[in-house]
Order: sequence, then C-alpha cells, then structure tokens
Amino acid sequence: MKRIIREALPSDMADIMKVIEAAKKIMRQSGNMHQWEGNYPSEAAITADMERKGAFVVEDAEKVVGYFAFLPSPEPTYYQIFDGEWLDDSQSYHVVHRIASYPDVHGIFSSIMDFCFSHDTNIRIDTHRNNKIMQHNIVKHGFTYCGIIFLASGDALNQMPPAAKREIERLAYQKMLR
Repeated sequence: MKRIIREALPSDMADIMKVIEAAKKIMRQSGNMHQWEGNYPSEAAITADMERKGAFVVEDAEKVVGYFAFLPSPEPTYYQIFDGEWLDDSQSYHVVHRIASYPDVHGIFSSIMDFCFSHDTNIRIDTHRNNKIMQHNIVKHGFTYCGIIFLASGDALNQMPPAAKREIERLAYQKMLR
C-alpha cells in the first residue's frame, strides 16, 4: 500500500473531520480528557491551516487516514517558554500541529515526520501533558523536551488561576537536523 501526503483541499474537509473525531476518541480512551475539547479543532481551524498552505492529509489507498498542520515560524505561543529553553531560538523553524489519525492505521507519526524533515531541518511541536501517546511518539522520533508553553499569553495568562493554566499549558519539543 502506498502512503501519500499531500496538501489538503476544501473537498477533504468531511474526511478530515472524521479523522479528528477518531483522534479525540483515542485521546479520551487513553486518559487525555481535556485536549481538543468541544468542537476544536474546528472546520474554521482547518480552513485557516489551508489558507496558510499548511494543511496536509495522509492517504492510504486514496483514503484520508490522517491530518496535520505544518506551518512556518513564527508561532506566537512559542515566544515565551517556561522552565527551559529552545535548542536554538535564532533560526526559522516549522511547527507541527493538530496531528490526527485513525486508531487502526499505524506509522502515521513516522510518515508525518519524514515529510516534515524533508522540508525543514528545524521542527518544533507541543502537546498536552496528558497526551502520553503523542509524548511517546515525539521522544521516540528524537525530539528534545525544551519546556512549557501556554496557548494564551500576556495579561490573560497572568490573571489565570493555576488550575486553568494547567489546561492551556503544553509540553514543548524541538528537533534540529545538523
């Protein structure tokens, strides 16, 4: 079976949303109860990825089995990192967001990383503290843990109680090929 990664099209939206719903189910079954709550990632978020030419689908046998966003820097939520530092904060990078796949399709993360590193040698990624599956894949693929980033910043972050901050904190990683 030949796996293909290609830029997502508006006509892929229904398939992408099915993959995202399957990924949410995997998260909940593995104990990750708070990442991607409600309608996030929404069609609007996916459309925004498409508008930035950063939305990609993974296909097996011409069927969409995965989705991810691969976007160029800068990533505003990465401006501040806490309890650590980026491996390099001077070079441009790409960020990978919104990785989703069906539970019975294996090797999606590896395929995505192969694709991403064929386009950039400096990649950043983050995930929820409770997303143990994603953390395992990130570390397995040679990323270095760099610290904590928050989905909100500035005054909004400063005024949040600690429990609310935990819900928007993300573990941040970076990998650079030399």
